[in-house]
Amino acid sequence: MSERTAKRIVISGGVADPALRNRVRSRADRLGLLGWVRLMEDGSLCVHAEGPPAAIDELLVFLRSSSAVQAATERTVGPEGHEQFAVRGVPAGVFVVQEHQATAHHFDVRLEVDGVMRSWAVPKGPSLDPAVKRFAVEVEDHSLEHNDFEGRAGRGGVIIWDRGQYEQGGRVPWPAALERGHAVFVLHGEKLRGGFALQRTRGGEKPQWLMVKRRDEHARPGSDIAAERPQSVRSGRTLADLLEEG
Repeated sequence: MSERTAKRIVISGGVADPALRNRVRSRADRLGLLGWVRLMEDGSLCVHAEGPPAAIDELLVFLRSSSAVQAATERTVGPEGHEQFAVRGVPAGVFVVQEHQATAHHFDVRLEVDGVMRSWAVPKGPSLDPAVKRFAVEVEDHSLEHNDFEGRAGRGGVIIWDRGQYEQGGRVPWPAALERGHAVFVLHGEKLRGGFALQRTRGGEKPQWLMVKRRDEHARPGSDIAAERPQSVRSGRTLADLLEEG
């Protein structure tokens, strides 16, 4: 088996044209590389490439040969374990995670898809540890208006544990990725950041999934973010605080 490594390449110049990102992806595909390319907020283009060192060197030559590129800097990083090479930064909508005490305690992970919030009940809550696979049950869709709800609900209650924007990951567009049963996405929340994946393990009336953190700079092996940061991002109170208020 060929030696494999990973490099992060930052490119400056007139690199905002989406066509360049597609050319980078196509060349990476031909070289057998995995990873992603993304236009950053500062106008630079960032490439994460995993694979044989010789193939990454070929990709570097290709990048530096582009007339739009003024400079390209590289550094060795840890592999993130990608399954393909994708264009990142495609907006998908909002997400929210609501901690919910009902008959059973759980976290509702909701992603905006085609004007509704696709929802999964995650008993132990999301994790930032890539080694942890969180069991998730797909439940009924909710409206976007429900994203702002925090308060008592019957004998239980709900807090807004995290929220923000998210973007598509991988090549299969939403909602087709969910229908196929394997969806990769990137969260930009206050607590949850970076790549995640949902993998369907069982169909039926209430499909079962696994929610897994991808290996990237936001991964935190050994952490338990749900226990470490229990406060609402809206009010600062915990679910226990809310329930004690009566």
